Amino acid sequence: MSFWIFCLVMNLLLPATMLCFGRRFQRKPPERVNSVYGYRTARSMKSQQPWDFAHRYCGRLWFRLGLVLLPVSICATLLSLGKEIDTIGIWCAVVEGVQLVVLIGSIFPVEQALKHNFDDLGRKR
Repeated sequence: MSFWIFCLVMNLLLPATMLCFGRRFQRKPPERVNSVYGYRTARSMKSQQPWDFAHRYCGRLWFRLGLVLLPVSICATLLSLGKEIDTIGIWCAVVEGVQLVVLIGSIFPVEQALKHNFDDLGRKR
């Protein structure tokens, strides 16, 4: 049972992180373009305008995805309750893999929005 609880906690980390950083990026994004903290892609770091836009857009997207992933992850982890440790471990890895695909996949709509709204020099279209 303790391994199942450990897996539940691990499966809640990524959705909780997406919720927290999503809200943070919406309300108080990093003030200046930097290479240490924030949504850092070549397109978002061209100038301050795309930087601010990317954080608002990504924050809203991550918050919504976190709201969906949190209950889905709980329900998916409940399916492994009472199973053998090997089964729980595999199920935990599958759930976390799906979460990672969603997290990494969220880059594509943000980059598309940046491409649609800003030119190659980071100026608003």
